Amino acid sequence: MTRETVTLEDLRQRVTDIDRQLIALVAERKAVSEEVARVKRATGKPTRDYEREREVILGVRALAAERGVSPELAEQLLRLLIRSSLTTQEQASVVARGAGTGRRALVIGGAGKMGGWFVSFLASQGFTVEVADPATAIAGVARVDDWRSTDLKHDYIVLATPLGITDGILKDLALRRPPGVIFDVGSLKSPLRAGLLALRSHGCKVTSVHPMFGPDTELLSGRHVVFVDLGNETALAAARELFASTMAEQVIMSLDEHDRLIAYVLGLSHALNIAFFTALAESGEAAPKLARMSSTTFDAQLEVAGNVARESPELYYEIQSLNDYGAESLEALSQAIERIRTSVLSQDQAGFVALMRRGRDYLADRRTVTELRA
Repeated sequence: MTRETVTLEDLRQRVTDIDRQLIALVAERKAVSEEVARVKRATGKPTRDYEREREVILGVRALAAERGVSPELAEQLLRLLIRSSLTTQEQASVVARGAGTGRRALVIGGAGKMGGWFVSFLASQGFTVEVADPATAIAGVARVDDWRSTDLKHDYIVLATPLGITDGILKDLALRRPPGVIFDVGSLKSPLRAGLLALRSHGCKVTSVHPMFGPDTELLSGRHVVFVDLGNETALAAARELFASTMAEQVIMSLDEHDRLIAYVLGLSHALNIAFFTALAESGEAAPKLARMSSTTFDAQLEVAGNVARESPELYYEIQSLNDYGAESLEALSQAIERIRTSVLSQDQAGFVALMRRGRDYLADRRTVTELRA
């Protein structure tokens, strides 16, 4: 077949064939990743090797440039493959460790999104998992409508229930004094203070956990899991042990420190995005018209705001209203907006520039810390 006789269909078929080869190579790479995970476990090496990743990425960028392919495209593709490989290796490590073999776990609220994540996570470690939730049953998992109908002799009891009812359940559990480790996974701890302290005063093995990621997360590398120290070393160590075979970064703090920081990490970021899409919605400008004139910054902010807008309004209200320290971050946001407004309306260029430079320096310090950690 000559260049002159090649047809569009011929070219499309070649592209299809190449796509099939790419998928076959990805599958082969995945299989090799599983072997890499096995060897790393056998030799005691960590799952993630940042120096090796850097070498591979730099090599692929150079190779791409030689072949006339965008180095940025090559790097993005490789990072996706590395992420897939790390996910495979991390999951294999969790399964191989089998920390839950012969042990039981109860997830109260296990039919919810985050509860479902913990059900899968615990099951992958070999735990016999039971779900207490009046909602739809999970295939292959024992379920009861009410946790009070269980014997509560589980090694772990995880509360993945809405904030509004979690404190009451914690108090009821305190009266039953379960022998296993108990922890909640709430985004806030202020509303749970009474229940958590009741468990502690009744001699229960209690701690509190906050996974800083959503229920769709597969790879925990680069993710944080916050553990609130309530004074029970056994419970704290046992909760941390669940994540020992993952690449999650573990952070330990007090209850008050957790909620003070969460007021900014969640409260401030949520409020900022709610304000952003509220201002747009009330601007009178149609979304399609704005989309035609969008910029890189606008598109990025719109994507984040869109993710926030799709979340549960009730949950986000609880995060704002139930945090003992929530007013602090909202006041900081209000003052920051007023300073921007004042500098613009008063034609105070120096004041506006100072705000920008202070932010640049602050974020540069944060980036340096992130790079050192990596």
